[in-house]
Amino acid sequence: MNNNLNSLGLDQSLVGDFSKSFVNTTRDFHNDVKNYTHYWHIADQLLSKLPIKSKRTPEEQIGASFILNETRQKREDFLTHHAQTVYKTVTDQLTQFIRLEELLYAVNDLVPGLTASRATIAKEREFIQSQKDGHEINQGIFLSHVLAIEECGLHLCHSTLLPNPRTQEYKEQYFSTGLLELEGVSLQRIDKTSYLYFQNGQYLHAEDDHTLANTEIAADIAILDPKTSIVVMRGGLIEGGKYAGSRTFCSGINLTRLYNGKIPYLWYLERDMGIVNKIYRGVASPDHSPNEILGQTTEKLWIAAVDKFAIGGGCQYLLVTDINIAGTDAYMTLPARKEGIIPGVANMRLPRFVGDRVARQAIMMERRLDCNTPEGRMICDYVVDPEKMDETISKTIESISASGVVSASGNRKAFRVDQEPLDRFRKYMAVYAKEQAYCHFSAALIGNLEKNWDAHNRKIKAREQLKSSSA
Repeated sequence: MNNNLNSLGLDQSLVGDFSKSFVNTTRDFHNDVKNYTHYWHIADQLLSKLPIKSKRTPEEQIGASFILNETRQKREDFLTHHAQTVYKTVTDQLTQFIRLEELLYAVNDLVPGLTASRATIAKEREFIQSQKDGHEINQGIFLSHVLAIEECGLHLCHSTLLPNPRTQEYKEQYFSTGLLELEGVSLQRIDKTSYLYFQNGQYLHAEDDHTLANTEIAADIAILDPKTSIVVMRGGLIEGGKYAGSRTFCSGINLTRLYNGKIPYLWYLERDMGIVNKIYRGVASPDHSPNEILGQTTEKLWIAAVDKFAIGGGCQYLLVTDINIAGTDAYMTLPARKEGIIPGVANMRLPRFVGDRVARQAIMMERRLDCNTPEGRMICDYVVDPEKMDETISKTIESISASGVVSASGNRKAFRVDQEPLDRFRKYMAVYAKEQAYCHFSAALIGNLEKNWDAHNRKIKAREQLKSSSA
């Protein structure tokens, strides 16, 4: 162990303490908390003595990686025996529902060093993605262990299906006016239908840290609105650039924000366990389980209208909506390999639509699925002339409304209980939580962005724009 640290000019007493405090689990919670937190504290002290990642020598980076990897493995060891105790303690024996970010900070208060402190996360967010040490991986390790425990994992899934805390702030406004505009999204009621429009046209309606919470709030309100029975999800009109004057659907994660380190790891969990899962399962209440058999949620029938393309996260939405309408010129992609991340829950859901081989080709081999093809029509219910999108949306709503949507909730649950009950989703997310954390901070992600997203030239253009605006 010391060979990785002795040559770095670090305080040898700290290096010695780190070696001596190399702990093993005793399975006594309080004793393990004392020993492990001491170990993680010394590791943090050693890391703080090294330069920031961008200024480290190769040897210093090897040393930092060694410390980070060793401490992560010790978190795995600790959680193997104590994840349930930690989660139940923080949630007051599963009687309290806590949003993910606050949950993780509460966990770190209980067991310092187990996840990451507010100060550590705040400092890490000052760096671009390639210069982060990846302290948020600790969060993924913890969530993975919690989700792997049935009782705790289902409780966590329940908490993420509850309305966003800010939903109440805007709910009555929409209920009374039928209009809501937030950064990145708008919501409008027409008759008995709510129209949720992506409004991030500068980035072709990509999703990021600015848009996610607001889009979740809009979805909450659309689902809870007693005056509507259908929600239409569509991209807003683009004001400038190649698609000026037309609509696009969603172009996935905002790679500019990702590259510049502005999208936190929790963004993925909050999205897939929050808004995407709410579209699929409905909004839960604290008093009732959201499971499909005896549980209760409030849910609506969702229609997705795909103009031009549905890329990445945009395509993922189509796997949870009830009816998909697309233009004949539209296409779908899941460019996970180019981005270096896992495409949400698509790995579990896409095979249900197009089969395992096509799903693997789409996710791992960059296969594009044109909507107006046999494979595309397995996801899209109506593929029409782009000029007839509005007409088709209206006719679809009229047809559904004429026959009644009373049975929509029951039919959706009947599909889910066989295809993807909440417990199956929990198990998938247990794997996803940790694997996505490592992907988010991998060198491969940065390399893929540099290669496929042309990050170098984009950085030059950004600097030129900044100089121009300053002049």
